[in-house]
Amino acid sequence: MLGDTTAQLEIASADASFRRYFRVHVRDRTLILMDAPPEQEDIGAWLEIGALMHAAGLNVPEVLAADMADGLVLMGDLGSSHYLDVLHPDNADNLYGDAMEALARMQTGLHTDTLAPYDESFLIGEMELMPHWFLGRHLGLATDRMQWDVLEVAFRRLAASALEQPRVFVHRDFHSRNLLVTARNNPGIIDFQGALAGPVTYDLASLLRDCYIAWDRDQVEHWVESYRQGLRQSGLLDAEVDATRFRFWFDRIGLQRHIKVLGIFCRLHYRDDKDGYLRYLPRVLDYVYQVTARDPELTALGELLRRAVGERDLSQPAAPSMDDGRS
Repeated sequence: MLGDTTAQLEIASADASFRRYFRVHVRDRTLILMDAPPEQEDIGAWLEIGALMHAAGLNVPEVLAADMADGLVLMGDLGSSHYLDVLHPDNADNLYGDAMEALARMQTGLHTDTLAPYDESFLIGEMELMPHWFLGRHLGLATDRMQWDVLEVAFRRLAASALEQPRVFVHRDFHSRNLLVTARNNPGIIDFQGALAGPVTYDLASLLRDCYIAWDRDQVEHWVESYRQGLRQSGLLDAEVDATRFRFWFDRIGLQRHIKVLGIFCRLHYRDDKDGYLRYLPRVLDYVYQVTARDPELTALGELLRRAVGERDLSQPAAPSMDDGRS
């Protein structure tokens, strides 16, 4: 694939899936080699969605060669400076401004005809990871019938809120670890292969209520309102969707995402042996507490989780059990 026996490889990164990335030093430039084992990863979606995004003028890696059989993709190198590495209060407005401009291009310029829908079963299925992996595996708690009733009511309300929103291209992981600072057409966007057709506020919540970095609520709401105004000007959002309604959508889809993430981060640790995710659980749970405290219809969910967590240190792994959670 490289056609150069002098090329040198170094590990660039590994993500939460089975994919691995290598930086290739070849002649006077660097490239990125993605290794996605075919038995575990389908690079077809990555290639198809990347091509759509590239055609829309978004800054995604340029594909130079691909080997579908072996799950290999050779691509251009967007650099190694992630948003998470450089964000601070002095540059946040500029960096988030660039990210929201790119997000607006995704939502207004990309058709969703070929994307699977982010439907009720998918939304609820994601949230159901939480009681299994977070409550059960991480906290060691069995969920009784009354607790399941609380969870089911909350999950269905969150799904209903998502489904009443305008449907757009949803990246699904549009956050500081998947955005790269680039000199031209900032930001570089990666990890887009899971895109679906879904709610307009999902990627905005992923960006502004990031699991890896948190901002003051007033600042976040200022960015949210700025984005809403832009959507109205683009014609993607009806005039009757006022700031209150849009924030309601934003809060609820962010809560859906964070409930899911509580389960995913625990699953990554216990099933996939990927260290480093448990330390973010307190921030994720804090987002959950904030939103449920402001939403009377979801107060019971917040109280259930507060009782379940108590004074536990969420960043510490659970004690080994007979069931290691790998099923």
